Amino acid sequence: MLACAILAITLMFVDLRFTRMETVRAQLSTLVAPVQWVVSLPSDVLNWGALALSEQRALVDENRRLREQILTLSHRVQRMASLTAENVRLRELLSATQERDIPFITAELLSLDPDPFTHRMVIDRGRRDGVFVGQPVMDASGLVGQVTAVSAYSSRVLLVADASHALPIQVNRNGLRFVIQGAGRDQGLNVLHVPDTADIREGDLLVTSGLAGRFPPGYPVARVAEVVHDPGEPFARVKADPVAKLQRSRHFLLLFPPEPRSSKGRGGWVASLDPSAVEAARRVAGDVGEHVEGEE
Repeated sequence: MLACAILAITLMFVDLRFTRMETVRAQLSTLVAPVQWVVSLPSDVLNWGALALSEQRALVDENRRLREQILTLSHRVQRMASLTAENVRLRELLSATQERDIPFITAELLSLDPDPFTHRMVIDRGRRDGVFVGQPVMDASGLVGQVTAVSAYSSRVLLVADASHALPIQVNRNGLRFVIQGAGRDQGLNVLHVPDTADIREGDLLVTSGLAGRFPPGYPVARVAEVVHDPGEPFARVKADPVAKLQRSRHFLLLFPPEPRSSKGRGGWVASLDPSAVEAARRVAGDVGEHVEGEE
């Protein structure tokens, strides 16, 4: 041991004083490299095995979740077939028009607006794909927003969470109609002007009502998260969370809803009336106006 210690001290002194030892050190490192690899091999094997097991476990868990999801969706599809047939029969009884599937195209996220006070994004579909301003944008869970600007190969989308975005919605449970507006947060929407006695509860699903003519009816928008009743106030404070995954989604659907029916005249209902009835109403209104002027 004394000889080893003397040899080590001598080597350190020579290494400090002479530059030729750098070449010797490099050669010794080359000779020692296989030994280092053999020494580190057990730990590398253990790390690789742990990683493989963790990935396998994650794959097993994901496979189990997917199987459960398939069973759930299969159950819903079986129930949906019965509901669809019943809906067709009811529409035939009411002589109602058959609802058509809304065509769509897929899009992918390109970038997000860096401004912290706005909620916008850019997608990889543009004018050459038929995208237009005001087009609804969905993800796999619900409504994401609408297109606000279109270029040849990309488009800008205003998200429902933005404070400048609002749209008419209805409670899926009972059909009550309100207006929902973004609160400027990814997980925050406000339902406006809700009467304090309105039948709206936590957990209610809010869907598009279709009244604005821009969003087709029946698409999920948000779920009620909180209903606060202030004593003495005529309106309740209702907060909701968007059902769309605004922070995680990368793939989207751009819907092509049918164009609203256009009608001539003042208001769409005028064109549906009989012309003689409209003329008679105008004459009655004129007679009433002349009678009022005569009394004055």
